[in-house]
Amino acid sequence: MTDTFSQEERSRIMSRIRSRGNLATELRFIEIARKHKIAGWRRGSKLPGKPDFVFPREKIVVFVDGDFWHGNPEKFRIPKSNTKYWTKKILSNIRRDRKITRLLRSRGWSVLRFWQSSLKDDEAVASRLKRVLSKKRSHTKLVAPESQVDRADGPSTELQTN
Repeated sequence: MTDTFSQEERSRIMSRIRSRGNLATELRFIEIARKHKIAGWRRGSKLPGKPDFVFPREKIVVFVDGDFWHGNPEKFRIPKSNTKYWTKKILSNIRRDRKITRLLRSRGWSVLRFWQSSLKDDEAVASRLKRVLSKKRSHTKLVAPESQVDRADGPSTELQTN
């Protein structure tokens, strides 16, 4: 089916669409936090990168990254059409994620990133979150931030094609 709009008009229309966030994954994370009695988090932070969840007292930010948009190396596949565009787009997202992580760490925040697909295993998510929280809660605020993103399968710049 062909488009009824010119390329310029379609571009203008699409540019006006704004993201509503990753509500389903955020709700799943909230469900896990409540089930495991993890408290102290806030949403709607204005920190760089707009973290999904912030534990302000412990200076921990949590991002729940979508497998497609953030290039999960285990789940992501480049679409067969418009391959060049999608490769550039996803690699740009990965680079932005890394930049935001470095910036937040330089400001003393610990950064946790969970893949959307990892939320299926609520025990593993809760365990990892509790481990980081307890470590932060037991140390004084003088401890230097960790030097690397706390994600076992950290973001990769390798993209797999179909």
